[in-house]
Amino acid sequence: MHDELVDHLARSTPLNRGEALRVVQDVLAYFDETTEEFVRRRHRELQARGLVNAEIFEQIKAELKYRTVAPPDLSLRQLRRIVYG
Repeated sequence: MHDELVDHLARSTPLNRGEALRVVQDVLAYFDETTEEFVRRRHRELQARGLVNAEIFEQIKAELKYRTVAPPDLSLRQLRRIVYG
């Protein structure tokens, strides 16, 4: 899976092939999250840092634009509904 990328990382960084493979797998898993999974995870992370919901949902909304496959523009209300149902 993604052998060319793994080989490139092994050649261009101090990583050996096994380490490069783990990095690629971790990155792919990160971007494989659904929008809902991403919103819930980021909400938990930001809440643990002490941010309040108003700040959290604004930040999540801004971050969603940079996902690999950007989801539709979600309103703050839609983000809240993902987290709280």
